[in-house]
Amino acid sequence: MTTSDKLRALEKIWDDLSRTSENVPSPSWHADVLQARQKRLQNGSSRFTEWTEAKRTIRNRVK
Repeated sequence: MTTSDKLRALEKIWDDLSRTSENVPSPSWHADVLQARQKRLQNGSSRFTEWTEAKRTIRNRVK
């Protein structure tokens, strides 16, 4: 199977999973991470970031 074929297969699988996302359970640790993030927002040690700023930050980290 070529790389191109593999990528097409992955896209088809991802499309199918995303259409039925309610059937894909989140791992239990997701709830722990979300709870920790919510606490940081509530106590002011974290904040929401605008998407354009977040993209810029990510791009700068990977340069």
